[in-house]
Parts: sequence; C-alpha cells; structure tokens
Amino acid sequence: MAYKMMNQDFVKLDKFDGSNFIRWQDKMKFLLTALKIFYVLDPNLQPILDPTPQDTEQLKQQRIKREEDELVCRGHILNILSDRLYDLFITMTFSKEIWKALETKYKTENQGTDKFIIQKYFDFKMMDNVSVLDQMHELQILVHKLNDLSIKIPELFQVGAIIAKLPPSWNEL
Repeated sequence: MAYKMMNQDFVKLDKFDGSNFIRWQDKMKFLLTALKIFYVLDPNLQPILDPTPQDTEQLKQQRIKREEDELVCRGHILNILSDRLYDLFITMTFSKEIWKALETKYKTENQGTDKFIIQKYFDFKMMDNVSVLDQMHELQILVHKLNDLSIKIPELFQVGAIIAKLPPSWNEL
C-alpha cells in the first residue's frame, strides 16, 4: 500500500499558492511516483467497475488498492495546496479532476509568464552600479528558463547578446 512509505524523513513540499506551477507539478509528480500512486492521474486509466457477485478475490483486491491509492493521491494534492486553493478544490471528489483543473488554470497562466521571460531577456541591460558577475548570473537564469521552454539560444548569439548588454562604461574601454 502506498501510505506505508510515508515517514518523517520524506521531503516536505512547500504549499502551492498559484505561483511556479510547473516546478510544483514536477515535485508532485516525483512524490506521487515515489509513493506509487501517480498512475491514478493517468487520463487513459479505466474507471473502477462497480462490484458484482462474480468478482474474483484478485479483482476485489485491485479495486480496494485503487480506491485507497485514489484517496491517498487526492489527500496529498489537497494537503500541498495553500488554504485558499484547498478551499476551492476540496469539493472535487477525484484526484484526476483536481489535477486537470490545476493544469488548466495554471498552465494557461504560465503561457503569459513565458512571453514575459522572452521580453525580459530582450530588455535586459547591464548597469554600472551592479556587479557584472551578479548580472551575468541573472542573465544565465533567464537563458535557462528559456531553455526550459524549449527556446534554444545559440551560444554565438548569447555571446553577442552579452556584449550588447554590457554597461555603457564598458564601451569606453
């Protein structure tokens, strides 16, 4: 059973408050996979059939396991939501329903954020009063975020962009 794995040493996730959905979703996938219950979120998973008198003992055990896994999965998802989001999703019966609703809402919002990251990269300018290394680090973070969005920036282009983004005082050298 999935709940046997839970203990105080298991990584505790931060509450999801609506920001950084993709990061939260990846961490949840890892947690639910480690607990061997992520399968209940599979959109192709067949629903549990109603019990019949002809059910074998094996089928009864599979039904019980699936119902327990569904309950544990739903509990984990709800438990890691902020109080505000918990109150919104507590009325949903199935973990798959909650998962899909979160994806629909926050992946759509993320698309607007993706455009913002692209704009932030193009608008980035280095300043004289801030450490060049700190600014390079900030630019590298933007490039990594773009890579995460499958937007690959060729290395030669990055070099040219860095030179173009250097502070005005560097042009005087």
